[in-house]
Amino acid sequence: MARITMKINPGYLNILGDENSSETQILSSSDEKPKGSPNTKADDHHRIQLSVSCLGFIILPLNLRMNYIIGAFKPACHVTVTFSDEKSRKKVALKKENGQTVMVPLFRSLETISGRISVEPVLGKKVEHNGIKMELLGQIEMYLDRGNFYDFTSLVRELDIPGEIYERKTFPFEFSNVEMPYETYNGLNVRLRYVLKVTINRGYGGSIVQYQDFVVHNYTPTPSINSSIKMEVGIEDCLHIEFEYNKSKYHLKDIILGKIYFLLVRIKIKNMDLEIRRRESTGSGSSTHVETETLAKFELMDGAPVRGESIPLRLFLSPYELTPTYQNINNKFCVKYFLNLVLVDEEDRRYFKQQEITLYRLADSARQGETL
Repeated sequence: MARITMKINPGYLNILGDENSSETQILSSSDEKPKGSPNTKADDHHRIQLSVSCLGFIILPLNLRMNYIIGAFKPACHVTVTFSDEKSRKKVALKKENGQTVMVPLFRSLETISGRISVEPVLGKKVEHNGIKMELLGQIEMYLDRGNFYDFTSLVRELDIPGEIYERKTFPFEFSNVEMPYETYNGLNVRLRYVLKVTINRGYGGSIVQYQDFVVHNYTPTPSINSSIKMEVGIEDCLHIEFEYNKSKYHLKDIILGKIYFLLVRIKIKNMDLEIRRRESTGSGSSTHVETETLAKFELMDGAPVRGESIPLRLFLSPYELTPTYQNINNKFCVKYFLNLVLVDEEDRRYFKQQEITLYRLADSARQGETL
């Protein structure tokens, strides 16, 4: 074993050796003392003891080793994505997988998505790469098969050829008239998302990947035909009611209007509620999985009705987190909505009748001009 004394000076390191010892000392430049000067506690505080084998390997203290390991896993650069019209474009809330809610830009189908990405190396480092590319992806993920994405839209732009980056560098990108036929959706068992994916390919150091989410909403004009719903339901010789809804198709900020008529009442009704239910179906055939959730519950009546009585109905949809009705999205899933009328008698028996309705997204400008 060898004794080595290392004096650390700003900008360089001197190593002085003594072959008759197995210890090593590292001292800062302020530790240099004239011969015969006594050591102080401050001097001992700056002195770090290391063990050095005759082969020349230095065993660092634990705190220095941890700092080195943490530094080794830090990214070599910072990547940011900026949309060209980010300041003026509308933003909406998007719930991430970790439960956090972030504000992201809102787009619709056939819009141009453009902007720039910035690659800034960490101070004192350079970024060697085998090329930089940007992808626009539309993906569907089934939670029963979490982590596996099905890409229904995939566009690629090559931004840079292999080379080195020493300082901050900016690359413009543009995807013109992008067809995005489906809306962003986060359900119970499935999600549909759109992302911009930046990949800095590095052979030995591992590729650097950055994601930027955005939301897509597609709008539907007011339907030309929107007939009312009229139905009669009941229990023979006990209960006979007739209900009527003013429309069968509603936009997401609409108002449901209607009436409920009691034609025959021979059971003691305690209360009556109207529920909005969403039914989400994923998969196909024997592997179809159906999940139903109640999004809203509205009390229509509290007390016993009598024959000939009518109950008015007025339900605002705007307070609830609704989506349009989705029919067979890429053969992966569908989403339907139902109005569920529930009657409860004094013995807590429940009688209900479901009616499917269609929800659609109406543009804000069209909704402002609509008379409610």
